[in-house]
Amino acid sequence: MGEKALLIIDMQKGAYMEAPCFDAEGVLMRINQLGEIFRQAGWPVFLIQHNGTKTNEFIPHTPAWEFLDELVVSPTDIVMSKQAHDAFYETSLAEELTRRGIRELFITGSATDFCVESTVQSALSKDYQIVVVKDGHTMSDRPHLSAKAIIEHYNWIWGLLIPTRGSITVQPFDVLKTSLTP
Repeated sequence: MGEKALLIIDMQKGAYMEAPCFDAEGVLMRINQLGEIFRQAGWPVFLIQHNGTKTNEFIPHTPAWEFLDELVVSPTDIVMSKQAHDAFYETSLAEELTRRGIRELFITGSATDFCVESTVQSALSKDYQIVVVKDGHTMSDRPHLSAKAIIEHYNWIWGLLIPTRGSITVQPFDVLKTSLTP
């Protein structure tokens, strides 16, 4: 296996049922294209699926728990369940990455301010080389702020975080597509 992995976090129907997500169609297109680039290069794609049984949401085998129909999922993808916002918390994600020799993570998904943010911070504290796909994460508006403003804010924050022994960058899809495609 390669040294890179794509994390696709919570692209589940439940995140899109109550309110529209910002640039949902564009984000899905970019995630699907990145997934294809990773698969063709032989790098793993991890689909992180939230199991919200504890909070009575995203219950396994219900429509809210299912991946979006438009999300391209390959039989070679690794599907992992999580029960907290952080994709590393009480999951085998870190062990799977270590077993495969992966230190560089490309992070995408939903929701920017909950699951993506928690996973980025957790990965940073674990010394990974992190690339947040600037236009590869989404969310719906919150009562006090628009989704667009929150996404811009987190992209700004992540771009200024002081890394541990790892690193963190925020890169737009077009730049990554060019740099990752042979």
